[in-house]
Amino acid sequence: MELLRSGRPVDRLWVAEGAQGLGPLLALASSQGIPVQRVSRDVLGRLCGSGRHQGVAARAAVVPLVSLDELLETTTGGEPQAPGDGALAPLLVVLDHLTDPQNVGALLRTAEAVGATGVVMAARRSAPVSPAVAKASAGAVHHLRISRVSSVAEALERIKEAGFWVVGADASAERSLWEVDLRGPLAVVVGAEGRGMAPLVRRRCDLLVRIPMWGKVSSLNASVAGALVLYEVRRQQTTR
Repeated sequence: MELLRSGRPVDRLWVAEGAQGLGPLLALASSQGIPVQRVSRDVLGRLCGSGRHQGVAARAAVVPLVSLDELLETTTGGEPQAPGDGALAPLLVVLDHLTDPQNVGALLRTAEAVGATGVVMAARRSAPVSPAVAKASAGAVHHLRISRVSSVAEALERIKEAGFWVVGADASAERSLWEVDLRGPLAVVVGAEGRGMAPLVRRRCDLLVRIPMWGKVSSLNASVAGALVLYEVRRQQTTR
């Protein structure tokens, strides 16, 4: 549904015979002139490479990417917005070599939900913007501006030159997420599963923050940690 709403070119929909609850989706496809083909669930499973298809699949153009320059040209740091004035400061989400499609998709979903200006991802040694990522993002990937870069550390330098403060989520940081001012134009960095941010990426951060924890485990899942930081950013920006 989010794919069709995004306006991206869609070549065809396949719908499993007997699939229920797809009326609004099929109506939208019909209004856009998209051919719909009924197939068995086995055929749909072979097309998707998985039986977890929820009864529908689409063939569409690949998710378009933008260069970092293009992303920054339409995203200016500038001065922070006054809290509670209804305007949100620019917010970039930077993923430092995350490899799990579920984590990447979940973070893209959160990024879209908080109105992030764009997402920056490593081009190598990280999960690509694949069908698995698109599914895990619940379609949010179709509404985001995404840039893949060869070096996250170098990208952060350019982001800082554009007027952003860079905040990294780090379990070993001295300061808590609740103790710092996050109201300005920000780029929030989420490190890889297990090892966290690369040392060079960590050094590029203006500020490192940790998430308060009271239990026995030492860290949170990358997508959960990123979501908590992003929502604290928006909470501060929208609270008078």
